[in-house]
Amino acid sequence: MPAAVRRNRRTTGCLLCAFPEAMPSSNSRPPACLAPVALFLALLLHLSLSSQVGDRRPLPVDRAPGLKEKTLILLDVSTKNPVRTVNENFLSLQLDPSIIHDGWLDFLSSKRLVTLARGLSPAFLRFGGKRTDFLQFQNLRNPAKSRGGPGPDYYLKNYEDDIVRSDVALDKQKGCKIAQHPDVMLELQREKAAQMHLVLLKEQFSNTYSNLILTARSLDKLYNFADCSGLHLIFALNALRRNPNNSWNSSSALSLLKYSASKKYNISWELGNEPNNYRTMHGRAVNGSQLGKDYIQLKSLLQPIRIYSRASLYGPNIGRPRKNVIALLDGFMKVAGSTVDAVTWQHCYIDGRVVKVMDFLKTRLLDTLSDQIRKIQKVVNTYTPGKKIWLEGVVTTSAGGTNNLSDSYAAGFLWLNTLGMLANQGIDVVIRHSFFDHGYNHLVDQNFNPLPDYWLSLLYKRLIGPKVLAVHVAGLQRKPRPGRVIRDKLRIYAHCTNHHNHNYVRGSITLFIINLHRSRKKIKLAGTLRDKLVHQYLLQPYGQEGLKSKSVQLNGQPLVMVDDGTLPELKPRPLRAGRTLVIPPVTMGFYVVKNVNALACRYR
Repeated sequence: MPAAVRRNRRTTGCLLCAFPEAMPSSNSRPPACLAPVALFLALLLHLSLSSQVGDRRPLPVDRAPGLKEKTLILLDVSTKNPVRTVNENFLSLQLDPSIIHDGWLDFLSSKRLVTLARGLSPAFLRFGGKRTDFLQFQNLRNPAKSRGGPGPDYYLKNYEDDIVRSDVALDKQKGCKIAQHPDVMLELQREKAAQMHLVLLKEQFSNTYSNLILTARSLDKLYNFADCSGLHLIFALNALRRNPNNSWNSSSALSLLKYSASKKYNISWELGNEPNNYRTMHGRAVNGSQLGKDYIQLKSLLQPIRIYSRASLYGPNIGRPRKNVIALLDGFMKVAGSTVDAVTWQHCYIDGRVVKVMDFLKTRLLDTLSDQIRKIQKVVNTYTPGKKIWLEGVVTTSAGGTNNLSDSYAAGFLWLNTLGMLANQGIDVVIRHSFFDHGYNHLVDQNFNPLPDYWLSLLYKRLIGPKVLAVHVAGLQRKPRPGRVIRDKLRIYAHCTNHHNHNYVRGSITLFIINLHRSRKKIKLAGTLRDKLVHQYLLQPYGQEGLKSKSVQLNGQPLVMVDDGTLPELKPRPLRAGRTLVIPPVTMGFYVVKNVNALACRYR
């Protein structure tokens, strides 16, 4: 008899003995009849087990009463002291100077754009990018039209005429110039911008950039947008205007400073953009020590101007910290580390020409930023320990982004993880490239419609405060394999709830969670969070495009603007006290744990 059958026979016998009431009575059947019956049952059991070989569904297993599922994750948060405190303007915005080239700067007075920008205030607005170092200021009130470009002139004379022809309404509370542009005017502008987008891409790929003229009138429009939106303007000056000895030529910058001072514009300043690329862009390299001297020169220009004598100065806005870039930063910090109020650098995650939707779900990609942070911190702390560090100009994909990817729901995993990781590692401010311009990395598209990353940023602004809390979890442990790094697909961050949000009392805590797994995850709140009421803000793609969707839903309701001047109400879904949080697969969400009375969160 085969071994398997013998084992099954013994097993069957044990089962029969375990339930004597199931055994036949000695009065009804001879005991010898039990052997063939047992053999027959054993064969049936053997065939049943064999037929299930390869079946992926697990057999039902009886669990002891009270035994919890192994996938349940216990979560607690340290509420006594914050581990970090970041800037109130932690999530900030950027506008690229290309909006001068493609004409969108003339539409910054749009009521809809201002409404969207106000939703993300308070924040910094950095005016800078690759074309910063080709920007020239002209203090002319009524310059002749010198902008080139395809097609007819899509602008209605000048700024004042734009306002009159567009049926302008004044915002009497702040005196802002807010416009309702006619649809035909916007359609013509979109046609021009689409053609100019091709020109801008050609410049970017060839590294040959044309000069941009910023007039006094254009600066007025830019500042009007920032001021009306509750944003503090940071202006990046052209650093590539050089004297024969390679020192910085400050003549154009001085003209701009004098004009903005005469208008009493409250502006902070930078000098240049990615100086590590100057050799390829301009054929002239600028090393770190020379750039440091240039910053000291800029500081000396600001000090005699009363309104800017205490203006903040940021830099050097380097690129990805490779070996040559770190050398430039080292030289800069030696000379001008004490001159700047924060040290700045940029980061791009993916080459936009080869990106795929699944790239946004790769934990290895999400973790690339962490190593760069450590490299920057090491240099900065060598010369100026404790100096603030900013990540300026963060983008998901290079080359202007990728349509239907960089502007989709999928890109939000990178963006939300960036916000969580930077705050956890002590980066003071992150500036998103870009709020609105050409390409596909922006928060608002050229129809003035908010994209998924905008809604994600809006939720972050409404719910997340500057104090970062330590998260403790149990149930995520996995045995490491030799040579393999464990990268978590479930990412949990915790902050004190934004104290400006009057829907929640001080002492509340907000969690934001990213689930990259293809299965749902269950999280049980423990410790100080146990048995507290929770408000859920679950953000999911809306429509049939799935991860590629450009629309999102909050707790099952699609998010759209009510009208040009009104953002929708962000309604939470209340969860009863003690309920397990269920995070659907490949989603992200915010969870406000109410009335925790966390000591770290009760005071500013």
